[in-house]
Amino acid sequence: MKTLFYQFGRAPEHSGSGFSFRPFLQKGFLLQSLTLGLLLLTTNSFAQQEKVKDSLQGTPVVLDEAIVSAVRVSADSPITHSNLDKDQLAERNLGQDLPTQLNFLPGVVTTSDAGAGIGYTGFRVRGTGNQGINVTINGIPYNDSESLTTFFVNLQDFTSSVENLQLQRGVGSSTNGAAAFGASLNILTDAVSEEAYAETSHSIGSFGTHRHNVKFSTGLLNDQVEISGRLSQIKSDGYIDRASSDLKSYFLQAAFQDENTLIKLINFAGSEVTYQSWFGIDQATLETDRTFNPAGIYTDDEGNTQFYDNEVDDYKQDHFQLHWSQGLGEYWSTNLSLNYTYGRGFFEQYREDEDFADYDFEPIELGGETINTTDLIRRRWLDNDFYVANANATYRDNRLEAIFGGLYSTYSGDHFGEVIWAQFSGGSSIRDRYYNGDAVKNEFSPFAKVTYRVDDRWSVYGDVQGRFISYETDGTNSDRALFIIDETYDFFNPKAGVTFELNDQNQFYASYARANREPNRTDFENGNPAPERLDDFELGWRHTDSSLQLNVNAYYMDYRNQLVLTGAIDDVGAPIRANSGESYRLGLEIDANVKLSDKLSMMPNLALSTNKNRDFFFQRDGVLTNLGNTNISYSPDIVAGNIFTYKPIEGLQLSLLSKYVGEQYMGNIDSETSKLDAFFVNDINIIYELKNVPVFKSIVLNALVNNVFDETYESNGYFFTFDDDFSNPGTVTTVEGAGFYPQAGINFLAGATFKF
Repeated sequence: MKTLFYQFGRAPEHSGSGFSFRPFLQKGFLLQSLTLGLLLLTTNSFAQQEKVKDSLQGTPVVLDEAIVSAVRVSADSPITHSNLDKDQLAERNLGQDLPTQLNFLPGVVTTSDAGAGIGYTGFRVRGTGNQGINVTINGIPYNDSESLTTFFVNLQDFTSSVENLQLQRGVGSSTNGAAAFGASLNILTDAVSEEAYAETSHSIGSFGTHRHNVKFSTGLLNDQVEISGRLSQIKSDGYIDRASSDLKSYFLQAAFQDENTLIKLINFAGSEVTYQSWFGIDQATLETDRTFNPAGIYTDDEGNTQFYDNEVDDYKQDHFQLHWSQGLGEYWSTNLSLNYTYGRGFFEQYREDEDFADYDFEPIELGGETINTTDLIRRRWLDNDFYVANANATYRDNRLEAIFGGLYSTYSGDHFGEVIWAQFSGGSSIRDRYYNGDAVKNEFSPFAKVTYRVDDRWSVYGDVQGRFISYETDGTNSDRALFIIDETYDFFNPKAGVTFELNDQNQFYASYARANREPNRTDFENGNPAPERLDDFELGWRHTDSSLQLNVNAYYMDYRNQLVLTGAIDDVGAPIRANSGESYRLGLEIDANVKLSDKLSMMPNLALSTNKNRDFFFQRDGVLTNLGNTNISYSPDIVAGNIFTYKPIEGLQLSLLSKYVGEQYMGNIDSETSKLDAFFVNDINIIYELKNVPVFKSIVLNALVNNVFDETYESNGYFFTFDDDFSNPGTVTTVEGAGFYPQAGINFLAGATFKF
């Protein structure tokens, strides 16, 4: 492949994966074993790094990388980050959603509504969930413009089309789209392949899971043109009752390249039909029937409990991207990207004894009785369009790297509800909408980033970004309340850092970054929210020698008006947030790559933190009380992981993957009712590649046994309070409750990839 070389950057990249503990270790030995692992810094031999580095693995920069250069950072940047490349992602790519691939990176906690990693999944970094994590695909914002959330269920089998990804923790560098309030994840899709290939992957597993895909590339035709693609289907019944997923997707790419030009046309799309499982279960049910799913429950005419068979989320999303990367001489390059995303779909619900007035039905006189309630089936729709244009220019020489550019995006979304069946429906007509609203959101975000190498030891980094946002809504929301928003936000986000290279083995960095973020749609539906502000301070050390790659960083994240999760969810499972005044996160993160011998290696990580609301006020029993400093919801004090990898013979790889997550509160008032217990989960991954077999270039066999010790745990849940003033007239009593999302016990996935 022809490459465009950038003469900038020297330090080798540090990839941050998770780490594993030996199977016989118990929870009490977790920290001891992790510490022991970090001390076993023996005979790791790392290859000499090339002088010219990309942002990921220390290889020559190609124009594919220029597509994401504006949102990525390089190996020696003063930004805390981890990377995963195509080969690392392939090791456990058996159909589970993309967040599961991130589970063993530092400070990451993943969860799955259906309990087995397929369907609605999410992840948190440093206690910050999907709504606070900026996600870009080829530099294009992926977060939903209104909810600010990323719905990975709409990226079906997307891991199979990812070239590499970078997870920046904290504010990170300026990026496109929603502000990074805990992390940013930027994804680069398949690079141009020089050689033609075809492959097909098939896997099966627990809970009726199966995944099938085919991939191909023409290779470079006339050394300039490549066409490639993927077609996938994934189905699973889910660990939770009826929490099924039916996922279909494709990825198509046409590319033209010469020595200084790369043009890519990309179209990826998919559809998901997922049975709802966002309600969770209470403590009593958790102890007696862990897989119970209340979604779709109703009582028939004979008084029998039934479950509606189509209580599903049904959504389709199409993405069209154009990327043009151009090298301009020895020092300059440019990138222009255009995007259109079309999303449409609904979730369907069976509802009992609904009031006519809530749907604009007219009362019915039947047999001398007035009927004004009915059973019905409703659909709540979202139909939206999202346009993006971003452009940037980069200058690189031996001392200076400067990137500047901007993004403009516009989003329009229609929200409406329909009743598709009703037992009684006075005065209604087909396709009547019982609520109807629309929203428009525009954003303009210019930025400039400069890294200057002062000498062989010192480099400095500066980054400024403006975000100018307008958000308008009209009509009614799903509660049939008038919902009119007209807000504008002008944010200025400066960042600065310094890197000091003590010698070839040791590098130190320090950085400061500010982020501001607007409230989302649900925040407005639940109050009068203020925008958030975050000041992030990072201090780190990177060490590389013949036996070890080690990253250590400390951080302090100081928030104003942080929109913390209250623990409660609304009637469609969306988390409810509230401004908390002043709060902070203080932590230490360690990750390493240690080669213990020619056949055995380990990749441990450890994240320790304290996460507090300052002087948190809560109205308990009708009295507003200052609770002092309380724990921020969904923020465990310890998250640790490890991957032990053993390669006894050529082509065979055995891995033990371990994850420990400390206890956490689902609310902000330190209530025991809101506590999620700590858990320690271990997986086994086996990979064997057969080469030189008839017909095929190779056959890769892959098996993954999840939760091999059958740990009983819940990685997510919700917490709520309400004031009861009826039980004892004249008094107000605060009542607490909680729900939980159980995760699967021991389960497996096994597959084979046939490469032609």
